[in-house]
Amino acid sequence: MSLKNVSKGTVHTVPKDLKDAITASKKVRNVWEDITPLARNEWICWVTLVKKVETRKHHIKRAVSELAEGKRRPCCWAGCPHRS
Repeated sequence: MSLKNVSKGTVHTVPKDLKDAITASKKVRNVWEDITPLARNEWICWVTLVKKVETRKHHIKRAVSELAEGKRRPCCWAGCPHRS
């Protein structure tokens, strides 16, 4: 796998802005590759479902920070509505 490729979720592919943030840190990338496709899907959807650009940037920053801490899913979120 190339250093710029990352595994996708169960429904969603990883958008470029999130992929760039994940691949910027080896630690974050390793956690990303270690979590399940369903968990990756939750992070992707949590980042992409928002409407404002500022909110999306905040979600990406928070995702990277929380993944670096070892968190496996976004907190306090109902989950991906696209999985059904």
